[in-house]
Amino acid sequence: MVPGSIPSIILAVFCKQQCIFTRLMKLNRNIKIFINYFLGPLLFIWLAWSIYRQIKSQPGLEQAWQGIKESLSSPMLFNLVVVMLLMVVNWSIEAIKWRLSIKEIQQVSFFKALQAVLSGVSFAVSTPNRMGEYLGRVLYMNEGSRLKTISITIVGSISQLIITLWMGLIGLLILKNGIIGQHLVSAMWMNVILYGVVAAIIFLTLFYFRLSWLVKLVERLPGSQRFVYLVKALEGFNATLLLKLLSLSLLRFAVFIVQYYMLFQLFGVDVLWWQTFWTVSVSFLVMAVIPTIAIAELAQRGKILIAIVSLYTANELGITLATAGIWFINLIIPAVVGSLLILRIKKIMKGNKDYAKN
Repeated sequence: MVPGSIPSIILAVFCKQQCIFTRLMKLNRNIKIFINYFLGPLLFIWLAWSIYRQIKSQPGLEQAWQGIKESLSSPMLFNLVVVMLLMVVNWSIEAIKWRLSIKEIQQVSFFKALQAVLSGVSFAVSTPNRMGEYLGRVLYMNEGSRLKTISITIVGSISQLIITLWMGLIGLLILKNGIIGQHLVSAMWMNVILYGVVAAIIFLTLFYFRLSWLVKLVERLPGSQRFVYLVKALEGFNATLLLKLLSLSLLRFAVFIVQYYMLFQLFGVDVLWWQTFWTVSVSFLVMAVIPTIAIAELAQRGKILIAIVSLYTANELGITLATAGIWFINLIIPAVVGSLLILRIKKIMKGNKDYAKN
């Protein structure tokens, strides 16, 4: 998962889809039977097939898989173990972020938050810009809180995006001369990109710390009474909570960087830690603004990272293997776990207090 990918569901979409979602949430008896006994297995089959099909279609996957298998006999196998452990840390931080975000509308345990996040990953891998991530998470919420959860989850995504933009901007400034010198972009386009990133940072930061403005704007829209409650939940975000989310997003970002550095060392990519930090930061920035299906990111991410990290090393194979390793560990493994959790959808739905009342 690219930290800070542009949140794919905006509040305007909530407004258009509100009636549809409301009807779906007011389940009649027949639909409940379908959910209890058929939806979980069907979702699992669809997600498993989608993951398998996309994995098989990845270019150079056989070579990458062979390199990963060879690393198991490497004296630096410890690096791979650390990266696996950091994957758990990575998604645990995201679960903590989400748990903090939704605490005003529903209290959930850390374990339940982690399950929701992993279920979201399983849906995200086969949907453009990870739109399915929100669906996976709302399954764990009480019925009256599900639609509100979507707008709240977006705030967490924005916090990650702000960190990605800031780190990417600093990385661009540090690597600017090298990128222009290698003719990756012209000096004119570099300036356009820099100004664009600065503008995006200013806009998102103002929006992030002034969520109340959005609530007031929506309240003034004609016919907004039907969906204003979706954004009303944003009023529960104060500066302290928003700063906590930013801090956790920064921590997640650091985890990603350490993972890349450990795999670069494992696959013989001879770069210093600071070179890893800023080249990966720039690649995250690029990936954050490219619309893509999460599970199809491998080829794009590999090309981008090779182009940028090649400023310091010619080991393109090592970069490709590290990219494939991150993709598999941080995305595919959690997606598989999340798809297995979907099989428990009957228990998930019954565990929500409002479910039994309908």
